[in-house]
Amino acid sequence: MKQVIKQYALEQGALEIQYIEEFFGEFGRKKTATEIVQRLQDREHLIHMIEAPLADEPSQVVPVAFKVGHEIRSDESIPKLADLVRRLDGSVQFEGRKVLYAWIGGTRRDWRGKGFFRALSEEQEAWAYQNGFHEIVVKTKNKFYEMRGTLDNLRFEVVKFERHPGDNAESKVYLSRKLDASVLKSHKLARTVVRV
Repeated sequence: MKQVIKQYALEQGALEIQYIEEFFGEFGRKKTATEIVQRLQDREHLIHMIEAPLADEPSQVVPVAFKVGHEIRSDESIPKLADLVRRLDGSVQFEGRKVLYAWIGGTRRDWRGKGFFRALSEEQEAWAYQNGFHEIVVKTKNKFYEMRGTLDNLRFEVVKFERHPGDNAESKVYLSRKLDASVLKSHKLARTVVRV
């Protein structure tokens, strides 16, 4: 099945993400549209979303999966990003390279296992490669087994494991995928991108 991915401009995309995150119980703290805009403005970024019909009412289409990525640089001034760069020191090379941070994303529980997140990930890789990025990095928690399994299937490699002192489920896992032309050849899903 061919996936139709919507690529949003910043302000509208931020509102869409704020809306869809309300459907994710595993996210402890949801992002606000203002927070998303502040993070993404003045840097290369992309906001992608897929919609699908409701099973019990096919005429009604709802957002079911999303993915937001942005450039991350060695000289970050945003404290959370500066901390991420510091934690990845020695694991990811930032100097002289463009690195994309796969910041937030997910698929609503009822729609998981249907290829939506894979389609979004493959499109993010294609966009990043076409825009001169050398690598994509992701941070997740050890307890997000489904996410880790998906990233493994997408051939992301663990570059750092940061053990939590009290609860190993809360340990942080940092993963990376280097980008070159072979990445595009590994893509499996047909997709179309519509700019909104």
